[in-house]
Amino acid sequence: MESETSALQREIRQNRPFRSPGQEASLAILHTADVVRRRSAATIERYGVTLQQYNVLRILRGAGAPIPTLEIGERMIEQTPGITRLLDRIESKGLVTRRRCPDDRRQVLCSITPAGLELLGRIDEVVDESDQDLVGMLRPEEQKELIRLLAAVRAGNE
Repeated sequence: MESETSALQREIRQNRPFRSPGQEASLAILHTADVVRRRSAATIERYGVTLQQYNVLRILRGAGAPIPTLEIGERMIEQTPGITRLLDRIESKGLVTRRRCPDDRRQVLCSITPAGLELLGRIDEVVDESDQDLVGMLRPEEQKELIRLLAAVRAGNE
């Protein structure tokens, strides 16, 4: 008996079955993350910032106070080895500022500027609409189940 071709197999044009449900699930997560990342990037890049730069601005706004550079790196959705270079680019746009911590000169504290807050204010509604478009085909209870399942995958890999 021949197995039915899955949606993922059709999307990536794979003719052979996956070796296991685990392989298909892993690849489905990666493929879905890529779809979401590309769509989100296209939405945000119209405002002159990359997805990673937007993530930094979001982190700084949410922190509500200056935070160390390394903490920003730890909070990133996508980990990046070049947080200093990333901050250099955002600072050159006037969206963040950095200063040495007065208590520990080894630490650099980062803050979002009024221009950064204004940019986020302009982007917020568009991002909300994009987020809804990305998962709007799922009912609210399905969205919650997806969140729960993805959290379980992350928790099992920490």
